[in-house]
Amino acid sequence: MAEIRRATPADAVHLAQLRYEFRAALNNPVEDREHFIARCAAWMAERLDEGSTWKCWVAEAGGAIHGHLWLQLIEKVPNPVPERELHGYITNVYVQPEARGEGTGAMLLEAALAHCREAGVDSVILWPTERSQPLYAGHGFDFPRDLMEAVLDPGRKLQ
Repeated sequence: MAEIRRATPADAVHLAQLRYEFRAALNNPVEDREHFIARCAAWMAERLDEGSTWKCWVAEAGGAIHGHLWLQLIEKVPNPVPERELHGYITNVYVQPEARGEGTGAMLLEAALAHCREAGVDSVILWPTERSQPLYAGHGFDFPRDLMEAVLDPGRKLQ
């Protein structure tokens, strides 16, 4: 059974390796592994500092990280009505294949949502894969009818 904890800057290299594993399995990389991991680890270490709007939780078992979830808190413009002024954005949710089926993804999601509740987040958004939709639906996520998206990257393939 995995234990869930907040990631620290010391986890950045391992998290970057998992990011590469996660994304390279979905599409052909355009950047070599070593260069990507160095670039990504630097980015992650900076965002895992205490004052960052980014948070990350890891699933750890046997001394190794087997999964992670990233959350960014996004400020809303202040308003005079009783509406919370933060959104949450969940991204880069990944559990290694050999660690799936043990509730690890649900535990990561529950940790992030608990943080959002404590922080006073109004709503949380994410872009699920078809396979992950039941996990998110089981935690109260639904497809909004008031959100639009403009994909500006002409190279991005919509799933």
